[in-house]
Amino acid sequence: MERAPLVIGNESENGNGNGAHAAPDGGGAVTPGDDLGRLPALVESLLFAAGRPVPIAQLIEALDGPGRAEVLGALEHLARTYEREGRGLRLVQVAGGWQLRTPADHGPWVRRLLHERPPRLSRPMLETLAIVAYRQPCTRLEIEAVRGVDVEAVLTTLIERRLARIVGRKEAPGRPLLYATTREFLEVFGLPDLKALPPLRDLGDGAALLAATGLEVAPEGVAVTLESPPASGDDG
Repeated sequence: MERAPLVIGNESENGNGNGAHAAPDGGGAVTPGDDLGRLPALVESLLFAAGRPVPIAQLIEALDGPGRAEVLGALEHLARTYEREGRGLRLVQVAGGWQLRTPADHGPWVRRLLHERPPRLSRPMLETLAIVAYRQPCTRLEIEAVRGVDVEAVLTTLIERRLARIVGRKEAPGRPLLYATTREFLEVFGLPDLKALPPLRDLGDGAALLAATGLEVAPEGVAVTLESPPASGDDG
């Protein structure tokens, strides 16, 4: 079913039932002469209607007037307001955009309302996903070299859950598939981008394998060569 286009600002009071008034130019744009004091409320409406992370460039395009600094200021104002007033929403930067979310500690009540169970990832899935996240793009054999076990079934499950994806083939004998994480991965773990992953130095013993520069397929199997250990400041 097609959704009616969102008109920013206002239509007539009887137009959409939300008590809004028509935008000054009738086109839904926030013009330089308009009252930008309502910009945070307009941004809030856009994020609510989207229901997903929205990149700031899309917000700027939809608002058709305010610049990046103004929109970013409105986002920061909303985030502070939600936090300060203890509201039932939080504005978070995730998956390359901005999204309205419920606080984590409200999760039990939200799931009860929606009859949902909290998403669960097994230890093998978490370990495999961590390897993909830090080494992407990587092959199945490279993942198995780090984990030490077969990961074909786990990778299939991660792809089905849209946490991992196939991004191409490696230019190597047999041209094995290459795997990487997805936008959904960032959303699930609340990360704005991959740079927000914890530094390798915080991962303890597993950091050395994740940072291994030599993962080669030898006749007898997959060989791991630690050519250079991770530096203390390496952030993956």
